[in-house]
Amino acid sequence: MIYKFVIVSDEADNFKLQIAIDSTATFMQLRNIILDSAGYNKEQMDSFYICDDEWNMEKEVTCMDMGSDSDEDIWIMDDTQLDELLEDEGQRLKFVFDYMTERFFKVKLKEIIPGKTLHDPLCESKIGNPPVENIDITEFITIPKLPDANNIEAIDKSEFYGDEEYNDDEISDFEEMDDLDSDSYKF
Repeated sequence: MIYKFVIVSDEADNFKLQIAIDSTATFMQLRNIILDSAGYNKEQMDSFYICDDEWNMEKEVTCMDMGSDSDEDIWIMDDTQLDELLEDEGQRLKFVFDYMTERFFKVKLKEIIPGKTLHDPLCESKIGNPPVENIDITEFITIPKLPDANNIEAIDKSEFYGDEEYNDDEISDFEEMDDLDSDSYKF
């Protein structure tokens, strides 16, 4: 059988790949044709995730066994054929190509062609440009600026809870706690 996949990105609206690959090919072969078609290098850690109809990740197919002690099945790209986990048109996957920022492609099994085989994976079409492969992590994460501890006057006190001076009335009356039976609590 031949599987035909459509690959898109939420980051690049105009980007779309169409890949044809034999159903007995491995996830590693699918990974390589996606990365080659997008012009990305193959040195990064990445994973496929089999998803439900709402793109919720269910099973992971990873580049290598990370030594997990879990009871869950571990699926390795080199050892797992596509037809072991994919059997229905419309099945969805996420291909996480950037672990640091959790960036991914959406992959959908668009068509299954029975009775035919394909020796090598094929990029049937490429539209638009893929998102940039690597982004600077500081652009992705906003790190708040810390105030200068040497200049106490420069600290904006309104950023802290309650921007007014201390008030005795704001503190609860703790006298009712004196009535608690301390033997009933084991600390």
